[in-house]
Formats: sequence, C-alpha cells, structure tokens
Amino acid sequence: MNLLEAATKNIMPTDISKYPIILGVSLKMYFGHQETIDWCKQVAAIVQSHPAVSNGLVKLFVLPSMPTLGVVSQVLQSSNLGLGAQNLYHEDGGAFTGEVGAPMIRELGCDFVEIGHAERRRLFGETDRDVSLKVAAAARNNLVPVLCVGEQNHASPMEGAKVAIAQIESAIESLGSTPVQLLVAYEPVWAIGAQNPASTEHIVEVCKLITEYLKSNQQLAGSRVIYGGSAGPGLLTELKGEVTGLFLGRFAHDPQNIFQMLNEVSALLAEKAA
Repeated sequence: MNLLEAATKNIMPTDISKYPIILGVSLKMYFGHQETIDWCKQVAAIVQSHPAVSNGLVKLFVLPSMPTLGVVSQVLQSSNLGLGAQNLYHEDGGAFTGEVGAPMIRELGCDFVEIGHAERRRLFGETDRDVSLKVAAAARNNLVPVLCVGEQNHASPMEGAKVAIAQIESAIESLGSTPVQLLVAYEPVWAIGAQNPASTEHIVEVCKLITEYLKSNQQLAGSRVIYGGSAGPGLLTELKGEVTGLFLGRFAHDPQNIFQMLNEVSALLAEKAA
C-alpha cells in the first residue's frame, strides 16, 4: 500500500444513516468548468445558511464532472455540501489510460461515487460484474456507493422491487463479507426523463420493499434508499415522507430551486413532527 492509499483508507466514510432526508444532484455533462464552479459556489452559500442543513435534517451532495472535482472540493471546503464523482474504475491504480481510481477520488475530497447508472449501462456497456467490482472499489476506499437500480420496463411495484433487489445483491457480490453503507438510488429506467413519471404509490411501495431488504441484510446496515426517476419539486411532499430522499433532476440547475427544495424538506419534517 502506498502513502496515498494509506491516507485515503484512514478517512472514514460519511454516515448516511443519520440524516432524515438525503438529496443528490448529478450535473452529468451539462455544465462547463467555470459554470460548474459558479453553480457550486451559489449552492454552497445556500446550504451554509439554510437551517435544514445546519440542523442536520438533510444531507445534500453534488456529483460534478470529473475534471472539476479538485477545484470544487476547495470551493466546498467550509460548507456542508457533500461531493462525489459520477464514476470510477474498479482498480485503485495502474496502466488504465483515461480512467480514475477511487483513491484519487477520495483524495480530491469526495465522499460519494455514483455506480451503475442506466446511461453507463446503455451507452458504455457496463455489466453487473463491472458494477460489482466498482462497488467493492468504493467500499475499500471509504466512499459511499450511490448505487443506481431500477427496472427497464413498467411493471408492478412487487416486480420492480424484485428487479432492484436482485441488482443490489449482484452489486455486492465482489465485497465478500465486507460491510458497506449503500445509498441506493431507485430509478426505474422507464421513468427517467419521462413526461409521465412513476406514480407516488409505485415509488413508495418499491422503496418500502427495498428498505425492508436492506434492513434484513446485516452487511448493508445503515444503507438508505432515495428516488431518482424525474424527481423534482413537490415530489417529497407528495410522497408524504415515505421516501427519505431524492436524486434531483435538471430543475436543480437553478440554485434557487434547491433553496425551495430545502424549504420543502423543512416544511415536511415540521409537519411530521407536529
């Protein structure tokens, strides 16, 4: 183990189990370098002053493009906004041209890494085996895997949950008996970017079944589920607190919408506590 590996392995991962609500934003490849930095500065300022974040009610994290991670990490250094990468390679280092390993991602200040998104599978041919190796790489480097799961075709909640749970079980195969906190992003492929997204009843039932599975598996203690199929403003309220997080869509490109989303979290949790 070299000095970099030793340093990154000694950094404890974020404990996602302690947050009532978790919100994530993937910027995909929509923003340029400076645009990403400007957006992160604005969102960091919102997060820094919003009571929902300062009181520990919500964990908000962003996944910007890989080349921006170093600069964005500095921008976010004094904020409570979490940082993650949109991808990683399953090896920690070596002759793998164009790839980025988990130790470097961790060194750049990331706590999260997205794995198994439907776009990676469809456009780049990623397999269940690739996803499993990437989850193991994230876990051994103390990164929280944001594991994307979901059925290809519209099905019943029971069938959707069955597919998602099978994907989770496949994704942890390379871990052996190593425990890991997964942040499972349930994104039914048929609902991503759809004009008619999944119904609230479908979302709630599938996420409940996934949560039951996670709680029954001691290896996955503390793991959480968020929803990400065309997730936007008002959805958390519609779900009535039954789903404890969202992967936000392009509406989050406007920082003011994130502010409104945090207000929605505050109102929802206040209503539940009343």
